[in-house]
Amino acid sequence: MPLSTTIEAVTIGGPHLTVADAELDAFVLDQFAGVDFDDKSVVLVVPDGTRSCPLPLLLRTVHRHLIDRVASLTTIIALGTHSYMEPGEIDTWFGVPEGSTLADTYPGMTVLNHEFLDPDKIVTLGTLSAQEVSELSGGLMAEEVVVEMNRYVAEADINLVIGPVFPHEVIGISGGNKYFIPGCSTHDAIDLSHWVGALIGIETMIGTPGITPVRAIVDAGSAMIPGLKLALCLVVQSGTGEIESISFGSSQESWAAAAEVAAQTHVVYVDEPFTKVIAMMPTRYDDIWTAAKGCYKMQPAMADGGEVIIYAPHVTEVSEQHPEIYDIGYHSIEYFTKQWDRFAGVPKGVLAHSTHVRGAGSFDPETGVETNRIKVTLCTQIPREVCEQVNLGYLAVEDADFEAWNADPDVFVQENAGEVLYRLKKD
Repeated sequence: MPLSTTIEAVTIGGPHLTVADAELDAFVLDQFAGVDFDDKSVVLVVPDGTRSCPLPLLLRTVHRHLIDRVASLTTIIALGTHSYMEPGEIDTWFGVPEGSTLADTYPGMTVLNHEFLDPDKIVTLGTLSAQEVSELSGGLMAEEVVVEMNRYVAEADINLVIGPVFPHEVIGISGGNKYFIPGCSTHDAIDLSHWVGALIGIETMIGTPGITPVRAIVDAGSAMIPGLKLALCLVVQSGTGEIESISFGSSQESWAAAAEVAAQTHVVYVDEPFTKVIAMMPTRYDDIWTAAKGCYKMQPAMADGGEVIIYAPHVTEVSEQHPEIYDIGYHSIEYFTKQWDRFAGVPKGVLAHSTHVRGAGSFDPETGVETNRIKVTLCTQIPREVCEQVNLGYLAVEDADFEAWNADPDVFVQENAGEVLYRLKKD
């Protein structure tokens, strides 16, 4: 099969079903038989540890069916601008048995972080013009952006994305080409896409199916990658890691098929808005930059004046990779757009993250008064003074009263928060 061929998506499983290990193996074997992997350089693009999925099962299956066919097999961890994974973290994430090594577990396969800070690991693919960006974003942005990409991804004959699909605050529904941008790109493209999402607003964007303006930008930038782009897109049951569905095909087609399932399985509709939510964050979220997903997923279902408490007693810092957030804090979009001269030099990706966490609100530049729709409180190891510095509430871990919260009908305690989106039922 020529590398330019578009492969339509094939799916097994579906909403609230379970794909057994044997079904997964047979599916991968059958689908790979129709692709010319032979003697090709193949890059597997996988998520970091902040995404919930049975990665060891997937990688063992893919490795078994590819390693004897390909000229080379490299796995890139699509970090975007997340912290690099340490060797021990990679071993755990990739399911390396105790007493063994990564090389023994996946012989012949190279595993690398996406090193977005190393210019030697990055190549320039091209430029999206200001006019193109304007058209793709629906007029929200008209700014030229240089598309840079991980060198291994850019130079591969075939890239195979392997990862889950969830509702997402920036793009609508994650997965697919998002593993390339922002997963394997650099600040320029990342900042552009995140800022467009912020301008639209998290409560409007999150969980939106189809080709959103951000997805359109991501697809256009990813189209510059020369090789064939394939994807194994999964819908994974939150909290269990069980595979509900898996789709294979070209990166766009596979994502679209999986997104249809995710929109049914990972969105919960409630009759009445929440006034107080305790978002209990798993340890895979190791800072607020990632643990804020617990807040994102609740915002559309929050009452005006309601409160989301991000309960993450293992978290000790807001962000190591993005120190700018300590300077600007968390604010609504108007806080930045109505005093742009003050914040024009801050990376737009950081500004976007700030607005995603703080949610909807308004800012009066005449009085300097900001009004936020909901309250966001951190129950972590981050000190009170730092929480106040970044414009978030503080609750000491020792003051967390789950007995009282669970007994209070006005409090919703969300376990394993961060993956399932909550929305109000429409009349």
